Amino acid sequence: MLYSTNFLAIVGAGEQPSLSPRRLCLFNTVTECALKELNFLTTILAVRVNRKRLIIVLQDRTYIYDSNSLALLDTIETVANTKGLCAFSPSLDGCYIALPANTTKGSALVYNAMNLHSHCQIEAHRSPLAAMALSSDGVYIATASEQGTIIRVHLISQAKKSYSFRRGTYPSTIYSLAFGPPKGFPHLLVATSSSGSLHVFHLDSVTNQRNKKSVGLLASVLPNTINGALEPSHHYVFPNVLPTGVKSCATIHTIERIASASLSRASIHVITYDGYFREYRLIIDDSHDSSWVLEHEFNMLTRPS
Repeated sequence: MLYSTNFLAIVGAGEQPSLSPRRLCLFNTVTECALKELNFLTTILAVRVNRKRLIIVLQDRTYIYDSNSLALLDTIETVANTKGLCAFSPSLDGCYIALPANTTKGSALVYNAMNLHSHCQIEAHRSPLAAMALSSDGVYIATASEQGTIIRVHLISQAKKSYSFRRGTYPSTIYSLAFGPPKGFPHLLVATSSSGSLHVFHLDSVTNQRNKKSVGLLASVLPNTINGALEPSHHYVFPNVLPTGVKSCATIHTIERIASASLSRASIHVITYDGYFREYRLIIDDSHDSSWVLEHEFNMLTRPS
């Protein structure tokens, strides 16, 4: 659904004509009428939309439509993208789409969806990409590879690495990455993985730049893979709060700064594929000490209507 409007895009999951995964139906929830149908030769793997652009991801190409006229504006030929991996920034000023650019290493193509041209290609990891996220304002892109031990954040305008966060020592599948709200402070990034832990990273540019100087000499003589792991970060872990191996998706719903108490409070929503919704509250003080609590939990599959 497009924000809080009555515009809804639906893709089926069956082989009946009305439920085909190759058919996208644009639906008006107020008039209860279909606005338009778009049919494709292969399965639709992902759909993203903002007030100006409708993005449809297939295995080997991505289509960009005008959200208002539904005119096809551009087609991006891609490498085999069997998982429909993509990231989209809804801001009209920084309206980018990110797609895998290589099947053997972690390269991301960043495409300007408003001006319809390739913006840059970011070489983020040695292994293929497993997850990507763009900040809502289109300033940052976060990536994780199939190895899942390091999460990197790049500044899109310069295709330059800004942060490297170590999620853990052992490989794990990253299920989701998400930045906090565009006007939220502090700037946070959340990740879920197959390990069952929830990870929150603090993008504190001032501290990051200051601490980089202290590790610069040591990092300069180490390989890049180790160098990236040494970069400082504020990393908050909610250990074993999700079922191991169950796919999950997390978002940072709100971030609130409480100046009088010298702390920040973030609300994090997590949905797991076994039907559970969980809301966590993370509290971070100005010394970067943290605490968290589970505020709500229920199973959406068994909850009475």
